[in-house]
Amino acid sequence: MKVDVLLGLQWGDEGKGKVVDVLAPRYDVIARFQGGPNAGHTLEFEGIKHVLHTIPSGIFHPGKINIIGNGVVIDPVIFKREVDALIAMGVDISKNLFISRKAHLILPTHRMLDAASEAIKGKSKIGSTLKGIGPAYMDKTGRNGLRVGDIENSNFNQRYDALVAKHNELLAFYHFENPLSDYEKGFMEGIEMISKMNLIDSEYVINGFLEKGKSVLAEGAQGSLLDIDFGSYPFVTSSNTITAGTCTGLGVAPSRIGEVYGIFKAYCTRVGGGPFPTELENEIGDRINLILNLLNQIELLDTERTINIKNRIKNNLSEIIGSEKIDENRFEQELIYYIEKLDITEEKTRLKTHCNFFLENMNEASTGRKLAFISQEIGREINTIGSKANNAPIQKIVVLMKDELEKIKEQLNNIL
Repeated sequence: MKVDVLLGLQWGDEGKGKVVDVLAPRYDVIARFQGGPNAGHTLEFEGIKHVLHTIPSGIFHPGKINIIGNGVVIDPVIFKREVDALIAMGVDISKNLFISRKAHLILPTHRMLDAASEAIKGKSKIGSTLKGIGPAYMDKTGRNGLRVGDIENSNFNQRYDALVAKHNELLAFYHFENPLSDYEKGFMEGIEMISKMNLIDSEYVINGFLEKGKSVLAEGAQGSLLDIDFGSYPFVTSSNTITAGTCTGLGVAPSRIGEVYGIFKAYCTRVGGGPFPTELENEIGDRINLILNLLNQIELLDTERTINIKNRIKNNLSEIIGSEKIDENRFEQELIYYIEKLDITEEKTRLKTHCNFFLENMNEASTGRKLAFISQEIGREINTIGSKANNAPIQKIVVLMKDELEKIKEQLNNIL
């Protein structure tokens, strides 16, 4: 068997938890492989919202094994609060929730270091959630961190005190003062709870499940554009949010990766700081919108020449978009320069043909045919997720595409 992976394709908040909840019945094991207790995955049952910060979203399905992998960082205070809420709802976690001994712990002083680091950066701050996630990963890579498995050792308290003392030296450098006692009490209560839970060497357990033919779904947190290596650095999270993070965060080989579900929504949102290009609400912005819209449609035609030119345009413009202040005139000049070099007479004809075919044939088409057409146009397989087929979302897509295609037909002869 292989591990299927579910990822966010944007900056997080794509609705991953809801999709995991729908997919969970198909799998034997659901495992978190990275991240910490950020905003969390929100699920709603019978009008009541439940937010899972650390525990996998399959916890509400009896008989499903839920694993917090070695790539996750755990705040015992938040974790205890999360567990208490589940128990109050009647969810029995004693038999189906397991925690990797190699998962790292977020200390109270990690939260303080997070706040101190953000404060000293002033206007250049990253926009951290101040949950101590970044400092905890820093201690992990710096080989100073405490792991869940350390709770089982008799010298845990001494190691905890030593790390806190080191953190206090750093906090003194930042001239940061914040009382530790209140949060530390909750931390120790959380540690006591974790010590009584199912602690495992998750890499062996997961690979053992795979050898026995068990199906595993790896649940990602945050989104691909927040990946520590490939996201909008330095305005990113502190772990690998892409598929590769599954291998290191669960201890499985790359050859064990199966299907990858990429989750995105029809609009973009971003929490925290960092670049987030938005719309110019003026004449220049309108023209840029039209041109980029056309370029996106040309890419659907999948001709190597136009895609290469389009990529060159994107690469050239990323330098302008990424700057603190966008030079609107230069932006438009760069677009026009490349588009004038783009001879797409043949592509325009083909695009008109596609538009006409869609508008003439899709009104009466079945949902399957509509999906097949959209899948062919974007060059990607489309699968619907749900217990029953729902035509409404597909119909909405079709209506939106019809509107867009009508506009594109008008624009084709006007823009270039």
